[in-house]
Amino acid sequence: MSCGTFEQWRIYRKTLPRDIKLVRILAGLEKGIRKAIRNEQITSDIFDETCSKKPNKLAVISSDGLIKYSFSELRDLVNKIGNIFYNNGYRKGDVVALFMENRPEYVAFWLGLSKIGVITSLINFNLTNDSLLHCITVCEAKAIIYSSETEDALEILHEQLKNLVYFCFGSKKKILKPIDLMKLIESTVTTHPPRPDGISLYDKLIYMYTSGTTGLPKPAVIRHTRFYYMVNGMAISFKVTNKDINYVALPLYHSNGGVGGIGMMIYKGATVVVAKKFSASRFFSECAIHGATMFNYIGEVCRYLLAQPPSKNDRSHHIRLAIGNGLRPQIWREFKERFGIEVIGECYASTEGNANMINIDNRVGAVGFNSVIAPGFYPIRLVKVNEETEEILRDKEGMAIACLPGEEGELVGKVRNDPVHQFDGYLDKEATAKKIAHDVFEKGDSVFRSGDILVQDEEGYFYFQDRGGDTFRWKGENVGTTEVETVISRIVRLADVAVYGVSIPGIEGKAAMTCIADPDFTVDLSLLRAELLNKLPNYARPQFIRLSSEKNILQTNTFKLKKYQLKAEGFDPKKVLHDRLYYNNQRTGHYEVLDITAYYRILQHEIRF
Repeated sequence: MSCGTFEQWRIYRKTLPRDIKLVRILAGLEKGIRKAIRNEQITSDIFDETCSKKPNKLAVISSDGLIKYSFSELRDLVNKIGNIFYNNGYRKGDVVALFMENRPEYVAFWLGLSKIGVITSLINFNLTNDSLLHCITVCEAKAIIYSSETEDALEILHEQLKNLVYFCFGSKKKILKPIDLMKLIESTVTTHPPRPDGISLYDKLIYMYTSGTTGLPKPAVIRHTRFYYMVNGMAISFKVTNKDINYVALPLYHSNGGVGGIGMMIYKGATVVVAKKFSASRFFSECAIHGATMFNYIGEVCRYLLAQPPSKNDRSHHIRLAIGNGLRPQIWREFKERFGIEVIGECYASTEGNANMINIDNRVGAVGFNSVIAPGFYPIRLVKVNEETEEILRDKEGMAIACLPGEEGELVGKVRNDPVHQFDGYLDKEATAKKIAHDVFEKGDSVFRSGDILVQDEEGYFYFQDRGGDTFRWKGENVGTTEVETVISRIVRLADVAVYGVSIPGIEGKAAMTCIADPDFTVDLSLLRAELLNKLPNYARPQFIRLSSEKNILQTNTFKLKKYQLKAEGFDPKKVLHDRLYYNNQRTGHYEVLDITAYYRILQHEIRF
């Protein structure tokens, strides 16, 4: 037996138990979803079943303890919402936008609407102006549910949204002439609303927005089937039960909090504690107060928690499980050991994609794995791409070149006609088509391009490296560069504007940086910053500005090639020799000159973003 063959068999033997565990998880998912389809159930039906098992158990509570619902109370609210909107003429296939901050009632709105077949479009409550207008109109919403915290942003757009019906929950103003949901809830019956004909688990449940790789936020389609797999995949993998209490401080309009967090209550009967917003200083104390056994995270959350000074709260809790994505390998062990968390359930999933995976055996740094014994069983792979053009590299036969262990590549998922591997993509068919590549591994096949760069080791574990394409992640949010470029270009009235993400050592994600063609250096940075405060959410605003001495920064080469060079130079004054650099000083409220002294202060985290 050769050394190569011996090593291969060693890896097979080592990874076989892990693969068998995955097969059992997938088998459990298949069994559950087939049962739901056979019984003609949708998500709200399964929720009703969950409620009937322990009706008096606490379903959801606000982190301050002021608002709480038992399962029977929450079911009643869900039914009331369904009846209210049915009585107001909404029917299967209609879309209602939900523009609201985190609160226990959030889930009741979209669950109630789903009972009558209405699709809820979950909108980021940080959005304003053009971005908000786009998100409301692109999904063709007929109505919007909002609260007092979000109504100011809607009032600005009132003239542009004259045909929209407004439903307020807790608002005291009357500028939008809304329908008062609180009053209707008081007077509406709790019986099940009329069930639409032909409703099924394959129907659309909600829209969640993603920047994809280009342009403005796009509504990604989440069907009942996808919601089922996302929630139960995690629940089965980590043995979540109705004894668990899940602390959710992530936005409920995102899949991590709104699906992975809330879903544990819907499917497993776990209690969910909803925090209005994330607070690093209160995080573990609130977990302890509520007896939480698990929480959902993104990488930034873990970094913020580690940055807190040591406290008695670090281990005065009952957390056994943390589920999420983006926990950096460099801080994985430190995070796990400091806070005494037994299991890190790191996942990889894009809101719209089909190339999803999960780390089921606590492998440090891994986002998931694929079998090395039978890699075709779960059809995800890494392919080589041109770093500058981002095109898939192909061999002489025209097929994609697969990555070997240790080689970086873009993750792709083969599109199949089943609930797991189908690619629903976005509401926009053209945007969906752009995410699909054809004839990749064999003639006639199709794959979803994730746009993410990963590396796989010899045992099949995947490790996230970077986001590809014209998108990046900052403060837990995806930033689409085209959207930011459009806004900046309108403000400065210059044609050539490039936006890209740059890494700050020791900081999670990438900060927005813009390069503006301004050979005379006449751009008014004070005006630009003031306008950006009104037109972009905080996470999308450029933290670095580069005023270029060139007249045509994007026409000297192809768009992507030029951006590749700009990204490589970043905000380093030693590399940017002929242009002017500025950084966003949060303390002074101005863009200030980024010289070599400021550069090193940023690297030492003396200047923070």
